[in-house]
Amino acid sequence: MKWRSLEEASPNADTRTLREQFAERKALIAQYVPAETQAIHARAVAELKERRLAESALRAGSRAPAFELPDHSGKLVSSCSLFSRGRLVICFFRGRWCPFCCGQMEAMNFILPAIKEAGASLVAISPQTVSQSFFMVDQHKLRFPLLSDAGNQVARQFGLVYRVPDYQQAVYRRVFVNLPFADGDESWELPIPATYILDECGDVVYASADADYTERPEPAEILAKLPS
Repeated sequence: MKWRSLEEASPNADTRTLREQFAERKALIAQYVPAETQAIHARAVAELKERRLAESALRAGSRAPAFELPDHSGKLVSSCSLFSRGRLVICFFRGRWCPFCCGQMEAMNFILPAIKEAGASLVAISPQTVSQSFFMVDQHKLRFPLLSDAGNQVARQFGLVYRVPDYQQAVYRRVFVNLPFADGDESWELPIPATYILDECGDVVYASADADYTERPEPAEILAKLPS
């Protein structure tokens, strides 16, 4: 199955909530993906929830670690330089191979003008290589930086990293999700999806992390946490 971008799916921007868009994607998965494959992904999510990984991730009120990462064009971007522009919205995502990540990035792209109007900036961080991020920006017409976190070094400091279990790796290999190629290492590690808002001092003022990769915060919720 080819996962179309929202721009490919419709000539107009999709103004539905992210929850509504994801409900449509989940319905397609239920219709086309074999039940045994769905069960494997559900098992992996359940195990992450049992570990309470999301609950142990960096929370509001914490000081976020400083970072410097290459963007999709290879240019180094530092958190210090971003803080100089005001508040910073960070989305941690798995990669361009994940349809829910693509949906979230397009939804965030849609509200980018409102984020800038609030005096904030937006970046997204994933373990995928710079070239994979470049392809994603080009395919989905994203207008904000995608930063490559090699080895999940920054995501690990946020407490978001887990190793894809062997039984789920086998499923990904069968459907040509080649994480060693996409991420440039053999670790099979990913971040759970998470969204943060940091103030100009690097303190976390909003945090949302979820072990379920099919769940992300609504863009409207993020906007509501920014200065009006």
